[in-house]
Amino acid sequence: MKKLVAGIDIGGTNTVFALVDEVGSIHGSGTFPTGLHKDFDDYIVALRDGIQEVSSKLDYPHKIMGIGIGAPNGNYYTGCIDSAANLRWKGNLPLAEKLKVLFGGIPVVLTNDANAASIGEMIYGGAKGMKNFVVITLGTGLGSGFVVNGEVMYGHDGFAGEFGHIAYLRGGRQCGCGRKGCLETYVSAPGLKRNAFELLSRENHPSSLREIPFSQLTSKDVAIAAADGDKIANMALEMTGKILGESLADLVAITVPEAIFLFGGVAKAGSLIMDPTKRAFEENLLSLWKGKVKLVFSSLDENDAAILGSSALAWKELNR
Repeated sequence: MKKLVAGIDIGGTNTVFALVDEVGSIHGSGTFPTGLHKDFDDYIVALRDGIQEVSSKLDYPHKIMGIGIGAPNGNYYTGCIDSAANLRWKGNLPLAEKLKVLFGGIPVVLTNDANAASIGEMIYGGAKGMKNFVVITLGTGLGSGFVVNGEVMYGHDGFAGEFGHIAYLRGGRQCGCGRKGCLETYVSAPGLKRNAFELLSRENHPSSLREIPFSQLTSKDVAIAAADGDKIANMALEMTGKILGESLADLVAITVPEAIFLFGGVAKAGSLIMDPTKRAFEENLLSLWKGKVKLVFSSLDENDAAILGSSALAWKELNR
């Protein structure tokens, strides 16, 4: 009898799920639009039905042992999604408990997507064997997962580790959280885009980015232009990396991790973002930690990372 868990990644656009074994092999997957169902209970039933459909297609004996879920504002302690801004359902949503009932009482565990990524890195990725590390996801926002002494840091309310919302520049750019100057407004994918436009407005260098309207520009466009030698694009990545590296150096003073893993859309720029980040990181570290903290890219495949992270969360809970 093959033992599997269901890994679920709930995004603002799509919900993706898969059956995964303990070594990280995926045994079938499915997806549907997250906002397809107006009623939250209907969404949970659709999720149950999708997982069962994937299970029914496997032609060998197997058993679903548990379910792990990564979701925006997912609270590990309560099993609820708490007032997620990018989901259509509002308030506190008791996802874990409702799904547990639909699956006959098997363990269901929930956390936010960045924490799930950190567990995936620890079980399936480059953090194997590490007890203290940080995962930084650079996408639409800046997500972060902190592992301390082999356990994810949740804090007293389940929401610890929001590194993206430290104040990089007080009174600076408006953040979606309601505050101004949060780090994610400078180093996320939209942050990189805003950095590029600031440079376009004050620098006279020719740039292919000038031909792209602000509403259509993406962080990928900036990375491609930089790889082609575009001076403004390279300056934007240098600026972004400097801010990120300085901030990560401050982070080390609090957590002293063995490694920091970078993941997400901005990280796809490769050395164009990593080189300036590392320079600023090492320059701003206290001498006590210089050369001791690794700054590397995640080793997880981006296409499977969210699913592996949420399934790793389930396996970790089952193996306690």
